[in-house]
Amino acid sequence: MLTWRPGNSLPLSDTDWAAVDALSDEEVEARALADPDAPPLTDDQLARLRRVPSVRLLRRRLGMTQAAFAAALALPLSTLRDWEQGRKRLDAPARALLRVIEREPEAVRRAECIQTAKQTKG
Repeated sequence: MLTWRPGNSLPLSDTDWAAVDALSDEEVEARALADPDAPPLTDDQLARLRRVPSVRLLRRRLGMTQAAFAAALALPLSTLRDWEQGRKRLDAPARALLRVIEREPEAVRRAECIQTAKQTKG
């Protein structure tokens, strides 16, 4: 899988990027709609899509450090960092967990307290 982010150099190919950049928004949209390999989504398909919460934004909204958030979720800190930096994609269970956390943030705070209590006892 190839991931490109603004600021990265473009992947090597025979694409004439100057010609691509010269296209108007209307031309880009017309070419995208004409691509048989990537038909646009219908309104019904768009309605069924689920947004994946941003791990970093969610953690920051909770006011937690990476270490605290990872500990509360019993995750390796490196996994959390990989998610936040886009090096690894969230699997289905992780996405589901983040949706729960997004809707019930106090559950994470309770888990963090339980984790802290266990560490001080043990």
